[in-house]
Amino acid sequence: MTARSTLEDTLALLQATLDATHDAILVVDMNRRVILFNRQYLTMFGFGADELERGGLDVVLAKLGAEVEDAEAVLAKSRELWANPSLEALDVLRFKDGRIFERYVAPHLVGSRIVGRVASFRDIGSRVRTAEALEQHRALLEQAQEVAHIGSWVAEMDGSGRLGWSPEAHRIFGVPVGQFDGSADAFFACVHADDRDAVRKARRAATEDGRPVDIEHRVVRPDGTVRWVHQQAHIRRDAKGRAMRMVGTVQDVTDRRLLEDELRQSQKMEAIGRLAGGIAHDLNNALTAIAGYAELALGEVDADHPARPDVEEIRKAAERAGSVTRQLLAFSRKRLFEPRVFDLNDTIIAIARLLSRLLGPDVGVKTRLTDAALAVLGDPGQVEQAVINLAVNARDAMPAGGQMLLTTSLESVDEAFARTHGPMPAGDYVCLEVSDTGTGMSRETQGRIFEPFFTTKDIGKGTGLGLSMVYGTLKQIGGFIFVDSEVDRGTTFRLYFPLAPLKPVTTAPSTRRVEARRGPHTLMIVEDEAAVRNMVASALRHDGYQLLLASSAEEATRMAEAHEGTIDLLLTDAMMPGQSGVELADLMVARRPDLPVIIMSGYTEETLDMPGHHGPVTLLQKPFTPRELRRRIRDVLDR
Repeated sequence: MTARSTLEDTLALLQATLDATHDAILVVDMNRRVILFNRQYLTMFGFGADELERGGLDVVLAKLGAEVEDAEAVLAKSRELWANPSLEALDVLRFKDGRIFERYVAPHLVGSRIVGRVASFRDIGSRVRTAEALEQHRALLEQAQEVAHIGSWVAEMDGSGRLGWSPEAHRIFGVPVGQFDGSADAFFACVHADDRDAVRKARRAATEDGRPVDIEHRVVRPDGTVRWVHQQAHIRRDAKGRAMRMVGTVQDVTDRRLLEDELRQSQKMEAIGRLAGGIAHDLNNALTAIAGYAELALGEVDADHPARPDVEEIRKAAERAGSVTRQLLAFSRKRLFEPRVFDLNDTIIAIARLLSRLLGPDVGVKTRLTDAALAVLGDPGQVEQAVINLAVNARDAMPAGGQMLLTTSLESVDEAFARTHGPMPAGDYVCLEVSDTGTGMSRETQGRIFEPFFTTKDIGKGTGLGLSMVYGTLKQIGGFIFVDSEVDRGTTFRLYFPLAPLKPVTTAPSTRRVEARRGPHTLMIVEDEAAVRNMVASALRHDGYQLLLASSAEEATRMAEAHEGTIDLLLTDAMMPGQSGVELADLMVARRPDLPVIIMSGYTEETLDMPGHHGPVTLLQKPFTPRELRRRIRDVLDR
């Protein structure tokens, strides 16, 4: 009786212990009968005690087959475990209602003899769902990093030098996952040699002074490509303020840097263009006076006078200087041009024959022209000159001879290409490629080749205006030019012209000149530059004109109001301090609708924009000579 009481107490204690656990317990003997289970098992699986005891293992497996996902695999595993009683197994059961149990099955031993199977079940649904949520967030974070091109990293500050990268960081550095050894030394091996000291300094400042890391630097990928990255990081510290780890982000900013460089280059070229235009304007005033007075002097000096050759040289020098100002104005897009629609292929075919003779027998010139019509709105003469300038540069880059190729095509520029070639907008373009097999250029040289007076040639062998004129020609017609070159691997210039509708060229009907009355005409001359004003006055007084001379638009207005007679022609400078010549012409034409106007300018066709004037307006480009001035005035008065 005492032994039986002790056994019952032990069994009761065992049952109470099993019921107190959070895991469900099930024991089955070798005859598939359920001999032990706890209350948690009944609750987990919804069994009654009598049902289990009567049905045994078969009712357990039947319920599993009806309620778990992937029932065939679960039942197959259960049959395998029953067929091999010595096996142990740990697997996961996923129920259709969302419950997730971890199942552990092991032999039930009495001594060394297997008498059945013991299975325990643990509810891991909350843990699994948490892990799955974390995995989903991790995947979303990785996807967001990939879209934003921002990677993350963690560097341990415990002296181990351990460093971990996110997958996007691996992509940014060009190092496949699994090929980075996770050390600070491996990271610095990826940093460009010229930037390593700056990166180390930034990290030391973060560790020692608490300043966050915020630095842009270059990295070199295993394939040799160089990329710009922006790194930001801060230190995480423990309760005692000791640095535990550095957590940071890395972003590939190469495209942004390229756009910024393009913008800076564009702004620099625009500023240089304004400067060049201003210089050319002032220089044209001086050259107009020099050339004009030289011509007037030649008219007063006999052919055998000792000073005549000197005056001739002055005039020739002024003409040569005028060609320089014309190139400066072309660069600054402030040169008058005569646009018309033409086919670029026709221009290239015509110029190719000239280039073959120009470049010499050791430079082969080939063309590869598209069959499409390449309609361009511009000045064909300026485009031809631009191609000649590029060809001359190509010849100088091939002192031992080589090949030059002219290729035309129609290009549709998309947004992605336009973003990396700012400020070029997307759209359809006519493209001309001018390629050579010459010595090529470094990146530093490429960054300056379109600047006026920049040249890599020896002193006396180039003015540095050839490529700047090409740049100005493209800008003036709304086009773009890019260069692709490497040292010892040749150069390719790509010229993009806006595609224009191809229209038939029409010529204005000829008109017969009707001789106007000869006699004293009154001309109003308005010029703020005294030297030019006096030269013009000297040239015109010889022809018997009556002159009203003014140094500003305001003075001219007062003079015109006080003048009681007629004014037969207004000759005014375009750009003057205060009121411009265009504004003066608008005002005077409003009061004298038939007043002919000649505008003198070293600048731009835009000075002819006179919305209130519908009569003839003539542009006289500076520098000009007295002979050209007289002819232009006579033509206007005769009309």
